[in-house]
Amino acid sequence: MPHRVTVLALDGLLPFELGIPDRIFGRSLEPVPGNRGRKLYEVVTCSIRPPGPVRTDSDYAILVEHGPEALATADTVVIPASYELGPVFEEGRLTEELAATLALIRPGTRMVSICTGSYVLAAAGYLDGRPATTHWSSADHFQRTFPQVRVDPDVLFIDDGDVLTSAGVAAGIDLCLHLVRRDHGSAVANEIARRTVVPPHRDGGQAQYIHRPVPEPQFATTTAARAWALGRLDRPILLRDMAHQESMSVRTFTRRFREEVGISPGQWLTQQRVERARHLLESSDLSIDQVARDAGFGTATSLRQHLQAALGVPPTVYRRTFRRASADTP
Repeated sequence: MPHRVTVLALDGLLPFELGIPDRIFGRSLEPVPGNRGRKLYEVVTCSIRPPGPVRTDSDYAILVEHGPEALATADTVVIPASYELGPVFEEGRLTEELAATLALIRPGTRMVSICTGSYVLAAAGYLDGRPATTHWSSADHFQRTFPQVRVDPDVLFIDDGDVLTSAGVAAGIDLCLHLVRRDHGSAVANEIARRTVVPPHRDGGQAQYIHRPVPEPQFATTTAARAWALGRLDRPILLRDMAHQESMSVRTFTRRFREEVGISPGQWLTQQRVERARHLLESSDLSIDQVARDAGFGTATSLRQHLQAALGVPPTVYRRTFRRASADTP
């Protein structure tokens, strides 16, 4: 059976965010050369009440055909943002109706929030003592309301194993693509990204989207330097060499890079090399040493350390996981 994703539609929801899980998960197909494979996920939308209309933040309602009982059969539950969370947002507590609804979820179910849907997860206790994110404009309020949560306002999403949270709105796309990549590998996730006409992986975090009261005029970007670096990930790349591509000083380049991407050049390079290594481990028979060299980590030890830090598994286990998934695919 396909992995079942149940999306909880709350009154005051944002239609764009409600549609993200179906667009990403619902279009994910097993990779079958020259053919369309079976669906990898089944997406179901439910309400906290019996089937019927659910209000949105727009001038129309959405007819939801499933009640809260759909949560009891979910493998993953997704909670998009709502502008009518009431005491969840104002006091950090669930209403009786919402608490009864969430109580239907089976233990061990993967929990996911999009934007301020994180308030629901936090109020239900799923985020206690764990890292989480939400829309940057709500991050301070979220931290005050839930001091037991370790809030990171700069990232696009946080994967803490069985509980995942995303930043505002479109970051829900990033998180859902990440889950497809985690479940079925880069090839499936990249194909969905192409069909959706979005990048399979966005650089940096949401810090780059935060409005600055007195923005600095910018006449140059770091785009060319990033493109140059991506073409030579297997070779040593120095910060001064990247700055040289844009005819900037190292200090100016580093500042501009952080403004545009949200992280340092070094962090960005590591991210790109990890993604390159993942692709090679999934799609090639290269030795671990060769993957390490081609991805720019130099040695298998360095690759192992970086992959363990980023994904929680060493290269051999990562490759074995996706080879097993491929062998199990009809």
